[in-house]
Amino acid sequence: MPGRCLAVLCLLFAATTSFARQSPLDDMTLEQRVGQLFMVSLFGSQLNESEREFLQRWQPGAVALFGNNAGTPDEVTRLTNAYQQTMVDAGGVPLLIAVDQEGGVISHLTDGFTTFPAPLVITATGDDDLAFAVGQAMGQELAAVGVNMNLAPVADLETNPNNPIIQRRAFGSDPHIAAPIVASVARGLQDAGVLATLKHFPGHGDTTTDSHVTLPVVNLSRERIESVELVPFQAGIDAGAEAVMVAHIWFPALEPQANLPATLSRNIVTGLLRDEMGFGGLIVTDALAMDAIDTAYSYADASVQAIQAGVDLVAFGISTGMQSQEQAMQAVVDAVRAGTIPEARINESVQRILDVKARYSLLDWQPLDPATAAQRVNRDAHRQLVAQVFREAVTLVYDDHHILPLSGDGSVAIVYPATRTQIMRECSAYDANIIWVGASESPQNVEIGWARDAARRADTVVVFTLNAIDDPQQQALVNALPPEKTIVVALWSPYDWTTFPDVSGYIATYSPLRASVPAACAILFGQIPARGQLPVALSPELPAGTHQ
Repeated sequence: MPGRCLAVLCLLFAATTSFARQSPLDDMTLEQRVGQLFMVSLFGSQLNESEREFLQRWQPGAVALFGNNAGTPDEVTRLTNAYQQTMVDAGGVPLLIAVDQEGGVISHLTDGFTTFPAPLVITATGDDDLAFAVGQAMGQELAAVGVNMNLAPVADLETNPNNPIIQRRAFGSDPHIAAPIVASVARGLQDAGVLATLKHFPGHGDTTTDSHVTLPVVNLSRERIESVELVPFQAGIDAGAEAVMVAHIWFPALEPQANLPATLSRNIVTGLLRDEMGFGGLIVTDALAMDAIDTAYSYADASVQAIQAGVDLVAFGISTGMQSQEQAMQAVVDAVRAGTIPEARINESVQRILDVKARYSLLDWQPLDPATAAQRVNRDAHRQLVAQVFREAVTLVYDDHHILPLSGDGSVAIVYPATRTQIMRECSAYDANIIWVGASESPQNVEIGWARDAARRADTVVVFTLNAIDDPQQQALVNALPPEKTIVVALWSPYDWTTFPDVSGYIATYSPLRASVPAACAILFGQIPARGQLPVALSPELPAGTHQ
């Protein structure tokens, strides 16, 4: 028996060494290996000759799509085919092709693709299976056009309502409510064959500035960061998310060097994310073409420092020209030759990138048929999913005087943005005798007078708001009505309530999408129960998780 075991071990060793010899890494030049560590950006919806030469010369590991690259499903498919075919023709490794398709306000592919609701809507359902289904549907649409990496989901928490960049992009404010939803969306994306990317590590939620403009500083204690900010990231990592994007933010509790962004911090990239949190996937920078980086570092210096910190993929941005990207890649090649970056550091990341490409069957890439791209996207099926999400997400936050559901026994006035005629159509199906008042999205005093007059003639008033948090005139309209008989339906920001906290009842949809209106009307008139929960805290009395 010992001799037989020894023979088996020899066979295993031979197979392992044979596989190692066959690894694409062994046949790659230093320049090709360095290229794998870059996510480049190119301009336009078609690949021109200079861009083709750029791809063939540098053979980057990834390309990011932005709005200027977007189009219909067939157009995006032609572009991704062109990118990949260029790499194959050059004898290079097929690309990771990435896009920011978060849902809500950040979605680069829109023409012919499903408009998925904002992340808050998903969390409001409280349903992990539904979150998985949304991630899966989103992944199916991306895979249908040759995109194999989503720079989502956002794992930041909306702990600061005044955050200028993360508000309306996060899944919520409570780490324990948001974390399982983030993890489920990531699993859904990857079930559809698209890498999920948790961002912006270790958390952009508690900033008051935008890293596109300046370097934010998050001056929280390590204990707070570990117990709040890191929780959704750890949940996503434990769920198998393939990538994590690091933020251009300085965290003094995690990095003692003043004003050193997390992107360039070995303490954060390798020490915290890789070693302490056990993340074995791809670590990606946020775009270097953001002022938090490019006002303090050249692209070349930032690229070298990011790779020294332990980053696997250096991402450029929409405004970075090919010459700047070439200079950055050449700087890393030069740093390896000078001994500033050990070659083993490069090989480690390249192997990680090649491994994930192999797992997602990218090494044997085949072109997709542009003519059938719309069928593969299958938007009609996903429209039904979005409607289901809203039915589960719309939240009756409270109803102090038990006015709901509207029964038809008393008269009802509904005040709504006149541009949203869908509200009249959907709610009229339940009561033909509603007193309707259409007003401007920023109502003038005369319109506020119309609403006040309708309120005098009705037993109950329902007001649909649309970002009243940002519009003093909407606030004035609601506050002009008798609070004891007024119900507000917030069609977008849940924070509208903070400007009229005395209203009798409050419903939140978290999104202006058309699919939110049928659910809101059905809840108002008792046709379906309100099953949603608050994904964010509105006050100490209305924490995340609140529902009627």
